[in-house]
Amino acid sequence: MKVTGALEPFLPFCRRLAPGRLAGLSLALLKSTALEAAILAGHLLLYPTGLTPERRPPVPPVPSAEPGGTARLPVRAAPPVVLLHGFIDNRSVFVLLRRALAQHGGQRVESLNYSPLTCDIRTAAELLGRHIEEICERTGSGQVDIVGHSLGGLIARFYVQCLGGDLRVRTLVTLGTPHAGTRAVPLADAHPIVRQMRPGSRVIEELARPAPGCRTRFVSFWSDLDSVMEPVETARIDHPDLMATNVRVTGIGHLALPVHPAVATGIRQALDETHPQERAAGGLTVA
Repeated sequence: MKVTGALEPFLPFCRRLAPGRLAGLSLALLKSTALEAAILAGHLLLYPTGLTPERRPPVPPVPSAEPGGTARLPVRAAPPVVLLHGFIDNRSVFVLLRRALAQHGGQRVESLNYSPLTCDIRTAAELLGRHIEEICERTGSGQVDIVGHSLGGLIARFYVQCLGGDLRVRTLVTLGTPHAGTRAVPLADAHPIVRQMRPGSRVIEELARPAPGCRTRFVSFWSDLDSVMEPVETARIDHPDLMATNVRVTGIGHLALPVHPAVATGIRQALDETHPQERAAGGLTVA
């Protein structure tokens, strides 16, 4: 994935000012840093709009027959998509991704907030499970797809892998999620949930345990310039019992993953891909 930024026209001027300092910096890293700064500024403006819970529009009735009385052929019912944000964030981070998924059509999209005071991944995963049950009951769908950014992906994975959520989650897409734990920002260890995201924590160890028969399909997007993931490969899912696909993203950082259009395209493709259980049922959703 190649990102073009607004920094490139100024590079010759920067090199004249500090040629030695910039000699070891790659153009990709400079572009990524500029893009991250722009995204952070925009997100700070949008952040207040995501503090309140999302309004739930009514579920439209699904007609069982054509206007002339002819019964409709069964079609694959796309499950709702649930968007789950990262640490100290809210649903406003998904403004662009939500629009991209809605324009693509075929799936209902909902964003969930969890409290920034959340101090335990297990507790957050249990709360997510209750939300998923409510969504399934309200929409009449037996399953959902989840897209989780950073910590949101780890919470969703714990729900799927350790709390029986694989019955409800068809596909889990993670964006920059520390599946093996991250060593970045050591000063943040004062927060309990950050300690749970460290390599060797009990949560990370629980996720590394065997998970035979897990039904959920995992798609993990990880970036080679993600400064929040240390090492960057920690955002990959490497578990022998999980149906996991790892997608490497180049040229963008952590904050860009949920807003970049090329990543949004990859997410749409991941959600559109027929699940192995659906292939076995001839393309129809398995209840």
